[in-house]
Amino acid sequence: MSAPGPRTRMDDVTVERVLRVVEAIPPGRVAAYGEVGQIVGVGPRLVGRILRTWGAGVPWWRVTNSYGDHPLLARALPHWEREGIVVKPNGRGCRMSGFGADLDQLRERARPGLSELDPS
Repeated sequence: MSAPGPRTRMDDVTVERVLRVVEAIPPGRVAAYGEVGQIVGVGPRLVGRILRTWGAGVPWWRVTNSYGDHPLLARALPHWEREGIVVKPNGRGCRMSGFGADLDQLRERARPGLSELDPS
């Protein structure tokens, strides 16, 4: 039997899992849509759809594309300035090498919230 593929449905549990991982991104750090998706088991586009629809209550400004570019940079900037995230010279986002979250640490930070959602 093969391992299950990434979830592609936007069910309530998937939505909550994405939001909990985003909540676990530390201030001053960012994670790419694909990195959040990797932890949850979904694709980056689904992470983006979930944040667009239900992300207002979580630190959405900490999620970027894989280059550190943010689609809503003008709205994210006040948050970034408060958290010390510096915009890279091209003006599109931040350097992932300087502000990207450590994925192992992010998994650990997200684990308690995600384990509450796992059926036992």
